[in-house]
Amino acid sequence: MNRLGKTLGWVFAALAVVLAAGITFTIGWRPFLGPRTRALTARKFESTPTRLARGEYLVRNVTDCMGCHAEHDWTARDAPVLSKTLGAGQDMNILKGFPGKVYAPNITPDAETGAGSWSDDQLARAIREGVSHDGRALFPFMPYPDFRAMSDEDLASIIVYLRSLPPVRKQQPTTTLIFPVKYLIRNVPQRLDAPVPEPDVSTPEKRGKYLVTIAGCADCHTPQDAHGQPLPAMDFAGGFILDGPWGRVASTNITPDPSGISYYDQGMFTQVIRTGFVRARKLNQIMPWHTYRGMTDEDIVAMFAYIRTFKPLRHHVDNTEPPTFCKVCRQTHGGGNQNVGATAVVAGSIPETSKGPSMLPHKTMWQLKRSSGVVASHFQDNRPTASCGRRVDRGLNRRGVVGVAIAFGRISPLEKRRRGR
Repeated sequence: MNRLGKTLGWVFAALAVVLAAGITFTIGWRPFLGPRTRALTARKFESTPTRLARGEYLVRNVTDCMGCHAEHDWTARDAPVLSKTLGAGQDMNILKGFPGKVYAPNITPDAETGAGSWSDDQLARAIREGVSHDGRALFPFMPYPDFRAMSDEDLASIIVYLRSLPPVRKQQPTTTLIFPVKYLIRNVPQRLDAPVPEPDVSTPEKRGKYLVTIAGCADCHTPQDAHGQPLPAMDFAGGFILDGPWGRVASTNITPDPSGISYYDQGMFTQVIRTGFVRARKLNQIMPWHTYRGMTDEDIVAMFAYIRTFKPLRHHVDNTEPPTFCKVCRQTHGGGNQNVGATAVVAGSIPETSKGPSMLPHKTMWQLKRSSGVVASHFQDNRPTASCGRRVDRGLNRRGVVGVAIAFGRISPLEKRRRGR
C-alpha cells in the first residue's frame, strides 16, 4: 500500500511537471496571473498651448482615437461624428467578427461615466501599455501595440487634449470576451519602464515611419490567415476584410507594385488623403481619410515617402470587382481570381481549409504564444516578424486574439476585423 502511494505520488508529480511545462511553453502564465503591469506614478502632465495643439492634432488627424471613441454615421461618405459624442465611446459591435462584445469606453473628463477620475498615469498606461485604469488587460483592438512607439511628449500632449474635452455623461457597457480570449489577452500588455524619446525625423522616410506606426496603417492593410495571424511577407499588401454598416470591403494593396499603388505620385497621394477620391473613385468611409485629411502637408509627404520604401508585393485587390477567392491571401475579395498567377509567398503556411473556421485550437494557441507583435521599429500585427518587426516576448498579437475565437469556430474568417479601425 505504501509502495502504491509512492507510485501515485510520483505519477501526480510528473503530471504536474508536464502540465507546468505545457503552460510555460504554450500560452504562458499570464492568463492565470494577469497582465504585466507596473506601479502607477503620481506624474501629471502640464497643460500648455503647445501640448494642447499637438494633442488635438494627433487625436483628430493621426491616431484616429475618435474613430472608436465617438459615435459616427457610418453610412455617410465621411462618417461624421454624431453630435455630443466626441470622446464618449462607441459600441464597436458594428464590426462583424469580434470574440465577444466590445465597447470603446467614454474617455471624456466626466467623473462618473468617463475618465475624469483617472489619473494621468492611468491614461498613459492604458494608451501605450494596454492596462486599464482598474488593472484589466485591454482588448488589443485598442491599438496600444502601435502606440508603444509613441514618444513621451506626444503621449503627454494627447492626454492634455483629452482632459480638455467637454465632459459627456454616457456609460458604455464593459467589454465581455468569450473564453479563452478573455484570459489570453492578458499576454498582450507590456510594461514600459523606460522613457520613449522623440522619434528620429531627420528624413521624410523616418518621419513617415513614425506616423504610419502610430496611425495604425498596417493594422488594416495586411491580410491574415484563418487563425487571425498576419500573413508572412505580405506587409501592407491589402486584402483584409472589413464588414460593417459601410458594407463589406477589402483593404487596398499600398505597396509600390503595379497591383498596388505604383501609379501614385506625391500629388495624387495627397489628393486621395485630402478628398477621399482616387481620381473618380470614392474611398470607402471605413478608410479614415476623413481623419487623415487634416494632416499637415509635411506629414502627408513623409508618410508617402515611407510607403514608397515598402517591398512591392503582387496582390490584386479591387472592391469595384466581384468578390472571388484569392489563392494568395486565401480570402474572398474583389479581383481575387486575378491573383492566380501571383507568387504565393505564404505557400504552405495557410491551410487549404482556411476558407472556413479552423478547428485547431491547440495549434492556434501555439501560434498566439510564439507570434506576437508589439513594438519597435516596424510594427507587427500585420507586418514582418509578424509583419513589422515589433516583437513581444510570449505576447499575443492583436490578430491572434481574434484567431483564437476563429479556432473555436465562433468567427468566420470572412468576418474578422488589425489595425485597424
